[in-house]
Amino acid sequence: MTYVNSEISKLEKVIVHRPDRGIERISPRRAEELLFDDIVHLPLMRQEHNTFTDILKAFVGMDNVLETEQLIEEALDHDPQLRSELLDKVLDYEELPKSYLGQLATLANHELTKVLISGYEEVEDIIYFDPIPNFIFTRDIAITVQDHVIITKAAKEARARENLLTRFIFLAHPMFRELKNSDKIINLNNIDLFPPSRKGENVSIEGGDMMMIERDYLLIGCSERTTAHAFDSLKKHLHDKGIKINMVKINIPAERSFMHIDTLFTRIDTDAIVCYKPIIYDGLGSNVEMHAYDGSETVYPSVKDFFLGEINPNMKFIFSGNGESPYQEREQWTDGCNLVAIQPGVGLTYDRNPKTEISFTENGYKVISAEEFLSGYKDKNISPSELKKTIIKFPSSELSRARGGSHCMTCPIQRTKY
Repeated sequence: MTYVNSEISKLEKVIVHRPDRGIERISPRRAEELLFDDIVHLPLMRQEHNTFTDILKAFVGMDNVLETEQLIEEALDHDPQLRSELLDKVLDYEELPKSYLGQLATLANHELTKVLISGYEEVEDIIYFDPIPNFIFTRDIAITVQDHVIITKAAKEARARENLLTRFIFLAHPMFRELKNSDKIINLNNIDLFPPSRKGENVSIEGGDMMMIERDYLLIGCSERTTAHAFDSLKKHLHDKGIKINMVKINIPAERSFMHIDTLFTRIDTDAIVCYKPIIYDGLGSNVEMHAYDGSETVYPSVKDFFLGEINPNMKFIFSGNGESPYQEREQWTDGCNLVAIQPGVGLTYDRNPKTEISFTENGYKVISAEEFLSGYKDKNISPSELKKTIIKFPSSELSRARGGSHCMTCPIQRTKY
């Protein structure tokens, strides 16, 4: 089953992507073009990501933490026709001669998967494509809205191959056959359904700007990466399909520092949000437009006012950097606001935001290290399902260089109904 109607209900199945070899080919000169803010040390980055996924597996089970590489390989095995179509589309996008098709088509699916992701074929030592380092941020590739999956459309060309691979996973993998057969995959790349506006504004939405925040509430940020036309187009499409959902547009500054709304806030409990105070609580440079399913509209001057007015009048706001400058700016940059909730009141975060940790403890949360959690879980001294109001921090010296936190690195496709 594929179903999500809350950001905080118990996580049951999630897609992740382990940092791949393409990341180690990023040079300082190409980093900005490939949307990476820094060059990283891949072996340590992988260790950190392994710790992250070990925590996820402790909560949801090993078989429910789905790796993109495995999904792609299984989809290649399952559907030879879509395999050929995928190769055609990738070669067209990368502007490579069709003669390359024969070389790639002869690769075993295990090797072909690695090439499609990293761009590099190890046996023959051939670089076919640029790397797609942002693939580790699987939140951006798709979002589950109730029992539908929306395949997003990235704003930047550097992420186009990620999008092709995502479409392939959801259209070719047998796990998602029921979604495909029941017309519950919404592909924002379908230009017939989601064309540019009459003024030429494109449809672009990335998953970091989308949150199924509560039953019947889908939040979409209009940001550096997501257009107002995309919001309007998706709102019309969902309502035309009869999906009873309130569409909420959050307008934030179009700046790299705030590239998605999940860099500014994430929900971690029924009554708690961790956030960047100046924009979310004080409302500087932001506002919220709620377009209800019944046709009514309401404007809120800040995200704080929206949450208090629509979601929970007792909502607590936990501030990155404890709401103090310059720490709040520093720790917003290192993803102190970017947490994924595994179950109500339990979230994962980077270990490099000490002032935000103070804010958590002052609001009644316990902060523990990944080492403490995993050791306790192994020794059966910690039962994940019984944890309450707990934030688990994991190593992040290399992961944080990529500019995305635990929320960014997870694509939940199944949570318990909230």
